[in-house]
Amino acid sequence: MQCPVDGEVLVIAERSGVEIDYCPKCRGVWLDRGELDKIIGAAAQAAPQPPQALQGGYDRGYQDSRPHKKKRESFLSDLFDF
Repeated sequence: MQCPVDGEVLVIAERSGVEIDYCPKCRGVWLDRGELDKIIGAAAQAAPQPPQALQGGYDRGYQDSRPHKKKRESFLSDLFDF
């Protein structure tokens, strides 16, 4: 199969049990029908559950003095690391 952008031959790679087609030249990624749903389902199973919200609401006067961490990257960055 050829890349629709630049005509390069697509490479097939398996990520999280899903075969994806990508172009080594332009780094475009193409998914077949249902593959995106499989990737989203796998990510939902692997994601930690969010903590329960406080029942009384948040204290608006609270100042968080902890250092802020870098925001975690999307699960897609783990899948498409080539």
